[in-house]
Amino acid sequence: MSISASTAALPRTPTEPLPSEARAFGERRFGAVNWLGLKTLLAKEIRRYLKVSFQTIVAPLISTILFLVVFIQAMGSTRASVGDVPYVEFLAPGLIMMAILTNAFANSSSSIIIGKVQGSIVDVLMPPLSALELTVAFVVGAASRGMLVAVVTAITCAAFMAMSDAPMRISHFWAALYFSLAGATIFGMLGVIGGVWADKFDQLAAFTNFVITPLTFLSGTFYAITRLPEPFLTFSHFNPVFYLIDGFRYGFTGHAEAPLLVGVISTLALTAALGFVCYALVKSGYKLKS
Repeated sequence: MSISASTAALPRTPTEPLPSEARAFGERRFGAVNWLGLKTLLAKEIRRYLKVSFQTIVAPLISTILFLVVFIQAMGSTRASVGDVPYVEFLAPGLIMMAILTNAFANSSSSIIIGKVQGSIVDVLMPPLSALELTVAFVVGAASRGMLVAVVTAITCAAFMAMSDAPMRISHFWAALYFSLAGATIFGMLGVIGGVWADKFDQLAAFTNFVITPLTFLSGTFYAITRLPEPFLTFSHFNPVFYLIDGFRYGFTGHAEAPLLVGVISTLALTAALGFVCYALVKSGYKLKS
């Protein structure tokens, strides 16, 4: 009896991997998580926006600073305030959060739609990556861009605010960190959904203009929602972006318009729901494999 035959006849422990020739075609050859593939796709997503950093990092920074400078000049002489908070200190966190949300959405949605239009999405679908690993890589890559833009924007806003005698303060770091991460993750998932749903750039632009922009602008970024008349005040409490901005602003000013516990629970629930939707879409191959 040959050595190979005697080896094949030996009992094999349940945890011992099968030799490559004994595995079925297409069978997964990794453990529960393909860490190398996940790391590679995530690095690709990060390098994609860093390679064009002037467009992905500097451009949002300039837009945010323009908003801040205009409002500082418009409100500076009257020293307007919202409640007990100077308006500039009230505005800056809202602008930073708006930059987080728009950039997180733009990163994941553009990555998927470009791959679909150019036909390179097959390069992402062919490697041995599960639907969960693909979803995590797209969302984490988008969230990293949102958080990077947040840090750069916050530092620059702090410098401008210091020159206007309204220094930026952080009252509750945990709130600023949690709500920024939650916002980046939620809109990274919305970007995955928008990118998968859209067949061309026009459809993605419509999704941005009619869904993302209204959510970000009509959520208390520039004003306190308590000043809104009914029924708009009630409607605002059903806008998840309001809780993201309000909680993030609380981290800086120490003042919130809604209970923080409601904001934490609603954002966690929305994150779980969107995560399931993203996973289901990628798992089904909807508009990705056709």
